[in-house]
Amino acid sequence: MPEKTEIIRKSFGLKEEVKPQLEASYHSPLIEQIKAQNFRLEAGRLTFCLAQEFGFCYGVDRAIDYAYETKAKFPDRRIFLTNEIIHNPRVNAILREMGIQFLSGPYAGQMTAEDIIAEDVVIIPAFGTTLKDLSEFQNRGCILVDTTCGSVMSVWKRVEAYSREGFTSVIHGKYDHEETQATSSRAIQYPEGRYLIVRDKEQAVRVCEYIEGKGNRENFMKEFGPALSLGFDPDKDLERVGCANQTTMLSSESLEIANMLQSAMTRRFGTGELPKRFRHFDTICSATQDRQDAVLKLAQEGIDRMIVVGGYNSSNTGHLVEISTQFCPAFHVKDADCIVTSDLIQHKKIFSSEIMETTGWLPQGKIKIGITAGASTPNRVIEEVIQKIIQVA
Repeated sequence: MPEKTEIIRKSFGLKEEVKPQLEASYHSPLIEQIKAQNFRLEAGRLTFCLAQEFGFCYGVDRAIDYAYETKAKFPDRRIFLTNEIIHNPRVNAILREMGIQFLSGPYAGQMTAEDIIAEDVVIIPAFGTTLKDLSEFQNRGCILVDTTCGSVMSVWKRVEAYSREGFTSVIHGKYDHEETQATSSRAIQYPEGRYLIVRDKEQAVRVCEYIEGKGNRENFMKEFGPALSLGFDPDKDLERVGCANQTTMLSSESLEIANMLQSAMTRRFGTGELPKRFRHFDTICSATQDRQDAVLKLAQEGIDRMIVVGGYNSSNTGHLVEISTQFCPAFHVKDADCIVTSDLIQHKKIFSSEIMETTGWLPQGKIKIGITAGASTPNRVIEEVIQKIIQVA
């Protein structure tokens, strides 16, 4: 068996070497111009207002940079990604064109993790990977380049502590999301560690009801089955809980869910027992919070339409749309091709995986259009969307 490999979590020192490639693929002179003009662009009857925080965050920037550096460092080796490096189709398509192969997810080829050998290089995406998969790659002796976001690792530290102390990790997230799968694997490192994943406040209500003795065990297990750790016993495992979250969830909802659980534990066990039975640390990443705050501020300033640019499987992008729709019609588009005409737009339906078409999306006369983008969206893609809107208007 090959020697267990170490994990590389730092730059190869090739940032300047790959900088021209990165700028050619992702940089946008137009976006820089708009930022310099107080985040506004006048184009005939259209006024574009750009959110003051948008697009690539530090963690995404770092992950893409490391992927390019890895290709430069090992030009003659097979290089694989365990899954999408981030949730953006443009970025993943470019990496595939560079010869980087995907082991799973929508871009997966014929190669799987079982085909990896010691001479190969495997890149772990910004979302991280499960402990099981990490151990498997280490045992194969391949070179491992870990681009996991630091904010994600902060959540892992929390759930690892919960596991060590015998608390069940209640994770606000999507149970089939790569990040949440990676996080939940850290919640069961110790014998008493357990996890329960709740998607939203509606599900959190039912967890609170069960904590207070009002729930039905059969219904509970049926609803949460795929989102529970193996052998989960709600009668025992909900007596001590610690809150965590997928870092890209709606921050206000994560905090509300934590407060709901705290209140339920207080009603069940009393205030005096709370320190022994409840844990909570705010683990929403600062970049997610900044983008949510910025789109809220922009929407409140009086926008006629909001365009939110990002991959359709991007959780943080979806929440930017959710915030925007409280104030004006908002459209989640993945790229400029979604802007079909001044009358027709293709976009992802909010709270759904459905891709729909809407007519009459761009009214006549002067109109103010808000622009923002998820943390995985390159500036180049945002520029192309703006240019397409100007073209069709």
